[in-house]
Amino acid sequence: MTVLRTSLRNFLAHKGRMALSAVAVLLSVAFVSGTLVFTDTMNATFDKLFAATASDVTVSPKGAGDDDNPQTGKPESLPASLVEKVAGAKGVKSAEGSVTSMSVTVVNSRNKNMGSSTGAPTIAGNWNQNDLKAMEISSGHAPRGPTEVMVDADTAEKHRLKLGDELRTISVIGDLTAKISGIASFKVTNPGAAVVYFDTATAQRALLGKEGLFTGVSVTAAAGVSDEQLKQNVAQVLGSGTYKLQTAKESADSNREDVGSFLKVMKYAMLGFAGIAFLVGIFLIVNTFSMLVAQRTREIGLMRAIGSSRKQVNRSVLVEALLLGIVGSIAGVAAGVGLAVGLMKLMGSMGMELSTRDLTVKWTTPAVGLVLGIVVTVVAAYVPARRAGKVSPMAALRESGTPADGKAGRLRAAIGLVLTGGGAAALLVATQADKASEGSMFLGLGVVLSLIGFVVIGPLLAGVVVRALSAVVLRMFGSVGRLAERNALRNPRRTGATGAALMIGLALVACLSVVGSSMVASATEELDKSVGADFIVSSATRQPIMPQVEKALKKTRYIDHVTNYKEVMTKLTAPDGKTEDEGLIAADPTYAQDLRREMVAGEISAAYGKDAMSVGDAYAKEHAVKVGDKIKVAFKNGRTAELKVAAITSDDTNVDKGAMYTNITTAAQYVPADRMPKNMIMFASAQDGKEKEAYAALKASLAKYPQYKVQNQTDFKQELKDQVGQLLNIVYGLLALAIIVAVLGVVNTLALSVVERTREIGLMRAIGLSRRQLRRMIRLESVVIALFGALLGLGLGMGWGTAAQKLLALEGLGVLEIPWSTIITVFVASAFVGLFAALVPAFRAGRMNVLNAIATE
Repeated sequence: MTVLRTSLRNFLAHKGRMALSAVAVLLSVAFVSGTLVFTDTMNATFDKLFAATASDVTVSPKGAGDDDNPQTGKPESLPASLVEKVAGAKGVKSAEGSVTSMSVTVVNSRNKNMGSSTGAPTIAGNWNQNDLKAMEISSGHAPRGPTEVMVDADTAEKHRLKLGDELRTISVIGDLTAKISGIASFKVTNPGAAVVYFDTATAQRALLGKEGLFTGVSVTAAAGVSDEQLKQNVAQVLGSGTYKLQTAKESADSNREDVGSFLKVMKYAMLGFAGIAFLVGIFLIVNTFSMLVAQRTREIGLMRAIGSSRKQVNRSVLVEALLLGIVGSIAGVAAGVGLAVGLMKLMGSMGMELSTRDLTVKWTTPAVGLVLGIVVTVVAAYVPARRAGKVSPMAALRESGTPADGKAGRLRAAIGLVLTGGGAAALLVATQADKASEGSMFLGLGVVLSLIGFVVIGPLLAGVVVRALSAVVLRMFGSVGRLAERNALRNPRRTGATGAALMIGLALVACLSVVGSSMVASATEELDKSVGADFIVSSATRQPIMPQVEKALKKTRYIDHVTNYKEVMTKLTAPDGKTEDEGLIAADPTYAQDLRREMVAGEISAAYGKDAMSVGDAYAKEHAVKVGDKIKVAFKNGRTAELKVAAITSDDTNVDKGAMYTNITTAAQYVPADRMPKNMIMFASAQDGKEKEAYAALKASLAKYPQYKVQNQTDFKQELKDQVGQLLNIVYGLLALAIIVAVLGVVNTLALSVVERTREIGLMRAIGLSRRQLRRMIRLESVVIALFGALLGLGLGMGWGTAAQKLLALEGLGVLEIPWSTIITVFVASAFVGLFAALVPAFRAGRMNVLNAIATE
C-alpha cells in the first residue's frame, strides 16, 4: 500500500508532465480501437445485408460467382423452365427467377454516371418478391414495362433523382432509356451500391439479350423445412453437380469471404500504422520516465536511506507507468469509438454509406486496447524503473541528476555499430539478389537491423550530427545559438531517443517517396520505349468495352487504326507435357505496332499468322520451347487448338510482362462468338499529323459513355503518377499519427528539460539573459533536435528506398529516382515542427520568476 500511495502521489504531482505521454498512449490505442470498431462495423453491415438478401436456397449456373464482371459482359444464365422444375421439389414453398447483372452503367439525363465512386458495384435486375426481404417501395410503384425503372433511395438522394426522371442503362446488349416509376428504400444499410430494377421481361431482354433466361432461382422453404434439407431436395430434382446450389448461410458466407479479404487487408494495414505509432510512443514514455527519475534522484536516494528497497523503488515507478497506461488506454478506447464514427462519416461523404445504428463494439476491442496500451507503457517504463532501483542512498547528498555510465555508453555504441553494420550488409545483399523474392527477405532484415541500430547508436550520432547542424543552423544566432547547441548535447541519450521517435516516421516517408517516384519514372520510361499507340481506351470501373462503344471508336475520324485486345483464358500444354492455366492475348495484328516488344527469337508479326502464337522467354525456358514447336491450347468455353510458336518475346519489360499473343481471328475459330470475351482495353493510332484532331474526335465519340476514358500517352502517365501519389498520400496520412506522437515527444522532452534546468534558467536570467533570448534558446534547441531526427530518418529512408528499387528493377522497374523536392520539403518542415513543439515549453520558461527559479533545489 505504501508503494501504491507513493506512486499515486508522484503521478498526481507530475500530472502535467504525464499528460503528453498519456496523449501518446491515447492516440495509439485510439487508432487500434478505432480500426477494430470500424472494420467490425463494416463486417456487421455487410453481414446484415447478405443475410437480408439471401433466399433460403439459391440456384445459380455452375460458373456463376467466379467474376462479378464477366469478360463477355453478360452474366451466366439458366433457362426459365428451371423455375417450375424447382418449384415442384419437396419442401418448396415458392420459387422465382431472378436477373442480376453488375456489368452495367447507369447515367442520368445529363449523362452523369449514377454509380458509386468508392468501388461499390452498380447492380441492375428484375424486381421480385425476394427483394421485399431487404427493400420496400417508399414512393411510386414497381416498374411495369420497358419504359419504367425503379432506383434505390440512397442513389436517388445522392444524385437528387425523383419520380419521372430519365435514366439510361448501358449494357453489352445495348442502351435502355426509362423513366423512374418508383424509389425503393433498403431496410438494412446499403454500403454504397447503386441499384436499379426493371420488370422481369425487360431485365431479361436488356441484360441477357432475350426472354426466357434467369441468372438464378430464389427458393423459399415451406414451414418446418430446413435450408439444408431444402437444398438436398432441390438437388435431387435438378441432378447433383448440374447447377450451383447454396443455402442462405452458404451464400452469405461466400459473399462475406469476398468482402472480408479486402477488409482484412485494410484492417491489418491500419493496425500496422498503429504499431508504428506505438513504437514511437515507446520513446516518448522512456524519455518521460528517464527524466522524471533523473529529476527525483535525491528524493529516491532519501527513500533508499530511510529503508526503501530497490524492488520497492522499482515497483513505485512501474506502478506510475501502470496508472499512466490505464488512464491513457481507457481514454484511447473511448476516443477510438469516436474515431470509428468519424471514419464512417468520412466514408459516407465519399459514397460508402455506413449507419451508426450498426456501430459494433465487441468486448475484444476494449480488451485489446487496454492490454496493448498498458503493456506497452509498462514495458517502456521498465528500463527507467530499473535505473531508479539502482539509485543509492548516497544520491540524496548529490545534486539532482544521475551521472552517465561511461561503460554502458561504450557498450551501447558497440552494439549499435554492429546492428547498423549488419543492416547495411543485409541491404547490400538484397541489392545483389537475382530474384526479387529472394532479395525481399534480406531487404526486410536490413530495414529492421538498420532501424534498431540507428536507435541504439542515436546518442553517439547525436554528438556528431548535432554539432554539424549547429554549425550551419545555430551559430548565426551567436551566444544563444551556442547555448542551444550545448543543451542539445548535454544529454546525448535523451536527444538520441527524442530524435529517434521522429526518425522512424520520416524514414518510412522517405523510403516510400523513393519507391513511388522510381515506380513512376520507370513506368514512364517503359511507356516511352514500348508503347507506340497514340491513344488508350479503357474503363475506370473494369467494365468490358461494349459493342456499341467499339463501333463508335472504329467510325471516329482521323484514326489510322483501332486495335482489339482481349484476354482469353486457356489451358496450355507444352511439348514437355506440362499443362498450365494461362491467359492468351488475342489481338489484331496492328498490336505489333501499338506495343514494341523486344524479341528473343522469331518476329512478333509472325505470331499473328494462321494458327500461330508467341510465348514469353520465361515460359520458353521453363518448358524448353523453341520457335516452330507446337502447343496445345484448350480455350475456355471453346475447342482445343494446336498453335505453332512463331515468336519468343523478352520478359524484361513492365508492359505485358509474360504475355502470350495470337491473332484475334485465330481465337475466334475456336471460341463461339457469344462466349468470346469483350475488350477490356483498346488502342488507337491517329493519322499522321492529326493527333490533336483524333484525340478530340475520340472523346466526342465516347461522350455518351462516361464509364470509359480516352487517354493519350501524356494522360496515361499523369494518371499513373496521380494513382501512386494518392496511395502515398494515404500512407503519409496514416504515418502522420506516428509523427504527431513524435512531436509530443519533443514537447515533453523540452518541457521536462525546462523543469530540470529551472535553477540554471534562473541564474542565466539573473546575469542578463532576456526572456526573448531564453525562449529563442529553447526554440533553437527544439529545432536542432527535430532536424537531427529528420536527417537520420531521411537518410535511412533513402537507403531503404534505394535497396527496394534494386529489387523492383528485377520486375522491370529499373529507374531509380530520388524525389529531392519531397526530401528537402520534409527536412525544412521538420524545422517548423521543432519550432511548433517548443512553443509551450519556451513560453513557460519565459514566465519563470527569476528568484524562485534560483531558489529551486
